[in-house]
Amino acid sequence: MEKKTDLKNLTLEELTDFVRSMGEKKFRAAQIFRKMYAGADSFDDMKELPAAFREKLKEAAALSMVEMKQRQISSDGTRKYLFAIAGGEAVETVFMQYHYGGTVCVSCQAGCRMGCAFCASGINGLTRNLTAGEIVDQILHVQKDAGERISHVVFMGTGEPFDNYEEVSKALRLLHEPKGFGLGARHITVSTCGLVRGMERFARDFPQTGLAVSLHAPSDEIRRQLMPVAKSVSMKELLEASRRYTETTHRRITFEYALIDGVNDRPEHAEMLASRLKGMLCHVNLIPLNTVEEKQYRSARREQAEAFARILEDKGVQVTIRRSLGPDIQAACGQLRLADANRP
Repeated sequence: MEKKTDLKNLTLEELTDFVRSMGEKKFRAAQIFRKMYAGADSFDDMKELPAAFREKLKEAAALSMVEMKQRQISSDGTRKYLFAIAGGEAVETVFMQYHYGGTVCVSCQAGCRMGCAFCASGINGLTRNLTAGEIVDQILHVQKDAGERISHVVFMGTGEPFDNYEEVSKALRLLHEPKGFGLGARHITVSTCGLVRGMERFARDFPQTGLAVSLHAPSDEIRRQLMPVAKSVSMKELLEASRRYTETTHRRITFEYALIDGVNDRPEHAEMLASRLKGMLCHVNLIPLNTVEEKQYRSARREQAEAFARILEDKGVQVTIRRSLGPDIQAACGQLRLADANRP
């Protein structure tokens, strides 16, 4: 049997070509596209289309769907989802409520091969990349479940976005398309553990989309202890790439820094970090580490985080301490997926 074309993986231009190949007028593509991003789950939901065309679509096309397996809702309103995807795998997605609106944190891979020492996402390695349609469908499902328009999207869930660059790029274009989801580029942030070539390509391809770099250390020695990528990319190389990014895009870069008790949270670490970032167009986001039972690391205390932040501020580095969300659910990346995989 011939494989069906997955319409959620198509840009509007590609969808137009597909519709015309079926002998239909090109305006039908815009109708389909609009209905997909309005949350239509099936072709039968697309009542604007003639019944005969809907039947033709059922034979030749499909709508990639992630399916909710589990949902946890925190007392602070944070929602953690476990979505089933094709092939028997599952991915996690998080909805967070801020004063500026609802934010969705999406996954771009099932598992991860980066192997960061404090993260649950890579415990079982990488299974596969997600398609652009599967990435975007997480957002559509969350928006429908939360009952409100999603105003921001962050690629900070399971997986390394630049390890799946083509599909992540396509997902970004789909999200930004005015005739589809219509989300502004400045309302999207992509995170990387420090893949320099990906950063350089991203700066050229998406200069208006935010970039966050998972730094997590002030020195090569500590970073190599926490992140295998640091064995091939030094702090000097990473920070030089970060400076090139700001020069190319004229946009501030964010450095994510998970505070780990006794590892990278001391005053001397803050002093070292401030000296490295001096003069850079950047912002440091201090993150209280979500404890993962399978890992040895524990979060720094709040007073340590505040002292760390004060040192950076005194040295002229912009900094915030991320508000801890979902403390009463499995909010850390990979925890819910890992628990599901280990369930008898």
